[in-house]
Amino acid sequence: MTKTKANQAADLYSTARQNPYVQRLIEDEELRDSLRDAFEAARGAYGRATGNGKGAVKAVSSDRKVQKDLRSAAESLREASDRLRAPRKRKKSRLRRLIQLGIVAAIVALILSEDARKTVLDALFGAEEEFEYTSTTSINGA
Repeated sequence: MTKTKANQAADLYSTARQNPYVQRLIEDEELRDSLRDAFEAARGAYGRATGNGKGAVKAVSSDRKVQKDLRSAAESLREASDRLRAPRKRKKSRLRRLIQLGIVAAIVALILSEDARKTVLDALFGAEEEFEYTSTTSINGA
C-alpha cells in the first residue's frame, strides 16, 4: 500500500517540526539572517567567478570582489554555526517584568515621598517616640 502525497507531506512536516535545528531556524531571526547573508554572498561570488570568462580558479585567486564575497559568506556561516551551537535564550516572562517594574516603582516612591518613607520605617522598626529636648544648663554658667 503506497502513501499518498498528502500523507508523505504530513509525515515530512511532522518530522521537520520535531527536528531541533529546524525549530531553531524557525524561532531565531538572527540565524535566518546569517544564513540568508551567507547564501547571497556565495551566490554573488559564484556569479562573478563563472561569468567573467577567466575561469573560476583565476577569478577566485585574483578578483578582489570574489574574495570579499567568499570571506563574507564564510563569516556569515560561522555566525550561523555559532548561533546553532549556543544554548537557547530563554524568553523573559511577563510576570518577572511586572514584578521588576513594581519593585522599581516602589523604590522611586520611597525616594520621592517622605510620607511613604515614614510609613515604611514605622512598619519595619515601630513608631518613633517624639520628644522635645530642653537643656538644664543655663547660658550664663550659673
